[in-house]
This record gives sequence, structure tokens and C-alpha cells, in this order.
Amino acid sequence: MKKTIFVTGGAGFIGSALVRFLINETDNQVINIDKLTYAGNLESLESIAQNERYSFEQADIVDKDAMRSLFAKYQPDYVMHLAAESHVDRSIDGPGEFIQTNVVGTFSLLEAAREYYKEQPQEKQQTFRFHHISTDEVYGDLGDTGLFTEETSYEPSSPYSASKAASDHLVRAWYRTYGLPVVVTNCSNNYGPYHFPEKLIPLMILNALEGKPLPVYGDGKQIRDWLFVEDHARALYKVVTEGEIGETYNIGGFNEKQNIEVVHTICALLEELAPDNALAKSSGGDGFESLVTYVADRPGHDVRYAIDATKIERELGWRPVETFETGIRKTIEWYLENSVWCQHVQDGSYMRERLGSKN
Repeated sequence: MKKTIFVTGGAGFIGSALVRFLINETDNQVINIDKLTYAGNLESLESIAQNERYSFEQADIVDKDAMRSLFAKYQPDYVMHLAAESHVDRSIDGPGEFIQTNVVGTFSLLEAAREYYKEQPQEKQQTFRFHHISTDEVYGDLGDTGLFTEETSYEPSSPYSASKAASDHLVRAWYRTYGLPVVVTNCSNNYGPYHFPEKLIPLMILNALEGKPLPVYGDGKQIRDWLFVEDHARALYKVVTEGEIGETYNIGGFNEKQNIEVVHTICALLEELAPDNALAKSSGGDGFESLVTYVADRPGHDVRYAIDATKIERELGWRPVETFETGIRKTIEWYLENSVWCQHVQDGSYMRERLGSKN
């Protein structure tokens, strides 16, 4: 049955992938609520922007009155909450914005949702869902072995992960205290098309193509589990439509890679996919590999994250379609084919400078 879905942060990286999926693969009505900070980019939604089932509302989730009015206007069935400040290095430089958006904003949205939910007839209450999308970084540093499960204790390391941990706790408290029907997901590192270039993979691709240094933190042996963003969008829809109220689902890509492995893979694929680039054609040097530059590690940098995603596979039947090898190739091909999008993003406030180096 057709639903009306709020997507907060729908102009961001994961949010825009979710919005494109919902418009292209379902018949639902989608309302994208986004403040349009530096990382929000409506160009990522040009392909579906004229669809009659899509609406955009520029609003800040911290503004409870604005959220109340949107609930009243659209009468949503599902809220899929992705709006967040999300970059660890930025949280080190300026933690205040992260507390405001991720903690206060989630509180405001929860309160608007709770007031709306209370006023709904029983039939609507039975189908309403508040889906909070979070990160595996709330669990902290994993160590050399093991996997994060839904029962892993929270030990956030950065202001970003601490703010997301706080928002997770708020969502669960609104379920236990007020009976708001919620589901929570914690995902591993996403990558793919339309990724803002402060994150590792797009930063490496764009810097390499311009012959700029490829900065690798510390020894580059930090391990992350990589999840293709379109696989993540499918998982999120599975959870909001089929997940059990009050439950948490970890979403991972089954792709553990050291950061330095990721950089080497990008360099090798660029040699193949961009053979006309001056570095790819250099016969005397190491091509793109010559750009790798080791820099001082970020403060409090977790060494390893890895998700156990067996619960969502077992209970909801979801598995990622893309391996890291297929996903990273698709990602690089997209960046090579979408230079205009990349240029427009780089014309903004972020110019791929080093972030997160403050003491």
C-alpha cells in the first residue's frame, strides 16, 4: 500500500540515495526535509526532482515548530531520519554543531513525531514507524578480532560518534517511555556515487585525478567495513517496512578493508579507467601511487570497525548485492562521468582541506 515517507537529510549522500531508491523502485510519496548545509546538494536529486511523488522542504530538524507544521501538512506514515552532521574530522574542529543537529535535532523531531502520533486514529498508529539511521561508530574501537553486533556496548570515541550514540539512546527512550514505534539501524562506512569529497574514497579519487597528494592517516592500516550506498538504501526500506518495532539492525557490507588497501585499489582502477590522465601515462614513476602521502593520524582514531549483519539477513532476507570490487569500480566510473557535479560541489565551502587536526 502506498505510503507517505519523510526522509530527513534527503539531500545528503545516503539520504539522496534513499530518496532516489524510493522514487524509482516504489510507488510511495516522498518528502525530503533538508536544511541544505554544506553537504546537502539538490543536484544529487535532479533525476527525480520533477516526479509528482517527490516534494522538497527546506527546514531544520532543530526547529520543532517547523517539524510540527510538516507533520500536519503531509501526514506521514514513516519517518526515515538521516539528517545529521556526519564527518568525524569536522566534529573534532567544531563539536557544537554536532550536538545541536544530532542530539537536539533528533529530540525535536521525536517530540514532533510523538505529538503527531498521539493524534492519529488507531489504524494509522498501527502502521506508523520512526526509523532512526545511525552508524557503527557508536560502538567505538573493535580491536583486532570480532564483529559489532546489535548487543555490542556503546563506546564512542569522537564528538561525532558520541552525538550519534546520544541520538540512538533518545530514540530508544521515546519507544520505551512513550510507546513511539521506532526501529534503529547502525551501518558501516558507505561509499558510492554522489559522495561528498571530504570522505576517504571520493577525496582519493578527485585528488588523484588532479595530481594532488593522497593523504593517508597514520600507517593506513585502520580497517573499515565498506557498504555500497545503494545496497544500504535497499536495506533501509526493508527495515522500515518489515522490521520489528523496538529492534535494532546492523547493516554492513561484509567488506573489511584497510584504508591503505582502499587507496591502492583506487589507484590501480584509475590507471585502468583513466588511461589518458598524465599520471596514468607516466612511464618513469609509480603513477597514481606516487601521490600517496602519510600524514599525522587524527586524534582518537578508531583502528577497526566491522559489522555483523547476520540479523538483518536472517530476519529480513537482506544481503548486499555489491562486493567491494564491483562497488568501487562503479563508484570510480561515476566520478569520471560526472565531473560537472564534482566541480559544483568543490565550488562550495569545502575545498578538500585537512580537517580534524586540532588538539
